[in-house]
Amino acid sequence: MHEPDGSGTTTEEWDEPRLEDFDTDELSVVADHFILSASGFPLENFTDLKLPVVEPDGDLNKNALQTAKSGGHGVGTIDDIADDKQESVEELIDDLANEPKADGDFGD
Repeated sequence: MHEPDGSGTTTEEWDEPRLEDFDTDELSVVADHFILSASGFPLENFTDLKLPVVEPDGDLNKNALQTAKSGGHGVGTIDDIADDKQESVEELIDDLANEPKADGDFGD
């Protein structure tokens, strides 16, 4: 788990991004748009990424946060995630949704 990186927020309709939606194929840059990776960070494959919440343009998507927390592809549907890890992810999602940094940036 890690806190995604970017700036700005949006409430635009959410579509889960594909690798080709990004201006780069550098996985470390793409990973900044996701909360979880099955292989850890740095990640091994794009398909290891779980819970995208940042648009390819760098905006945190509030609808993506809702999906990540309780949607059909949310944290509760991920196999083999420990209860304490799920709680940590849900807390991070809540923090991102409710407490953006003062300068409009979020993440590390």
